[in-house]
Amino acid sequence: MSILEGQKAPGFNLQGSDGKKHSLADYQGKTFVLYFYPKDDTPGCTKEACGFRDSIDSVRKSNAVVLGVSKDGVESHNQFIAKYNLPFTLLSDPHEELRRVGREEKPGRQDRRGSDSFYGCYRP
Repeated sequence: MSILEGQKAPGFNLQGSDGKKHSLADYQGKTFVLYFYPKDDTPGCTKEACGFRDSIDSVRKSNAVVLGVSKDGVESHNQFIAKYNLPFTLLSDPHEELRRVGREEKPGRQDRRGSDSFYGCYRP
């Protein structure tokens, strides 16, 4: 199953960089962007996070919230947030339970581990 724009997000209960637990119920009736990335402070993930940072005014004008999800821990998330001045919460998914639901299956494309499955945005 892949998660697409406009689809209902799967249930989750994850620790946030703000020290709080975040669940889908916390965002019921709200618009939010749930984006997945492999690791804090890597080139592609930094570019993606800074893209959300740079467009945060538009996101907020739409009354939406941005939440980033990776398997990194809260301490790593907080260092990433501080280094790039990220104005949104990052969620820690150490067992990749939520990310697994967001997996995209693309035949003929392989990730670095040789799998036909990978996480995140598909960019042909």
